[in-house]
Amino acid sequence: MYKIQTLNKISSKGLDLMPRDMYEIASEIGHPDGIILRSFKMHDMDLPKSLKAVARAGAGVNNIPIEKCTEKGVVVFNTPGANANSVKELVFTGMLLSARKVKEALEWIPTLDGTGDEVPKLVEKGKSQFTGTEISGKKIGVVGLGAIGVMVANTATALGMEVLGFDPFITVDNAWDLHHSITRCRSIDELLAECDYISLHVPLNDNTKGLLNKERFKNINRNVVILNFARGGLVNNADLKEAINEGKVSCYVTDFPDQELLQTKNVINLPHLGASTEEAEENCAVMAANQLKDFLESGNIKNSVNFPECDLPFTTDHRLIIANKNIPNMVGQISSIIAVDGINIQDMVNKHKNDLAYNIINIDGEIAEATIEKIRNIDGILMVRFFKKER
Repeated sequence: MYKIQTLNKISSKGLDLMPRDMYEIASEIGHPDGIILRSFKMHDMDLPKSLKAVARAGAGVNNIPIEKCTEKGVVVFNTPGANANSVKELVFTGMLLSARKVKEALEWIPTLDGTGDEVPKLVEKGKSQFTGTEISGKKIGVVGLGAIGVMVANTATALGMEVLGFDPFITVDNAWDLHHSITRCRSIDELLAECDYISLHVPLNDNTKGLLNKERFKNINRNVVILNFARGGLVNNADLKEAINEGKVSCYVTDFPDQELLQTKNVINLPHLGASTEEAEENCAVMAANQLKDFLESGNIKNSVNFPECDLPFTTDHRLIIANKNIPNMVGQISSIIAVDGINIQDMVNKHKNDLAYNIINIDGEIAEATIEKIRNIDGILMVRFFKKER
């Protein structure tokens, strides 16, 4: 019986994938094997010794202590792309809000209250102050061509926009998904100088913090609209306010409000609605549950942020999974210990990611606890599990 702790409300469409004869699921549970969460901050949480994996029903993992998990051999999953359509739709909502001055118009309409039969006449007289622009024919620069960025770029193309993209780390799969008409820029500055709209879709890290700053605003096209539905911190707020005052930025639409921008003119703040749809929450929960279930029952890893992707079909009824630091002779030491115990390796796969390695080893029989303990005692071993194939 696997124990799963939920640290946030998780869609039943995901949790129902875990049969109750094999899984006990609760928000308060002792000795959990796995944790599923959304935005709960785990940094001050003591990780249970029983914990094997954490699944984030969403893409961002800033709320999870990745380093601490890695040191303990705990695999951390996220769900890239599961909420991509939800975020994409909100990006275009933000774009249209800025292009058609919808926010300002909505704020003006209630001021007509009390004018009675004059309302239609006042509407016709006052609507000219909200004249906007069409997005068709405009240029949009998409920074970051992951799951969301690709969908934004392709939808913008379908809406008649000219699309420029920048992502030095684009994957082959995402490149194949891009519409053929999209122009790939060699640098972010090349993109900024050309576009009427800039849409950000990159993670927040040391390299991207303050990605749009005073230096970059010097090169930006005048009256540009910046759409940030990726992460707070990608735009330097002080430099942004200066760019707005100078007319370089006509509007900033963000899904990550903070105190500094709440009362700033030409800033549209949305309360982090990107993934706040029923469909996105269900999709994230389903992907998180499937990944956690596959790992607990077979040791396979997909969409981990700290360990390499690794998958091996069962060719025997018994399996070892081992996580270790990626240092020389680890596989040799492991196989030698298994051989001394008289166990034959039928099949295995070894994958590495940066300084970590992960092994799935199909063996032809039971393995003694003493042998497993010998493997655990190898310097650099982070985690060892042995289990039988569920039938």
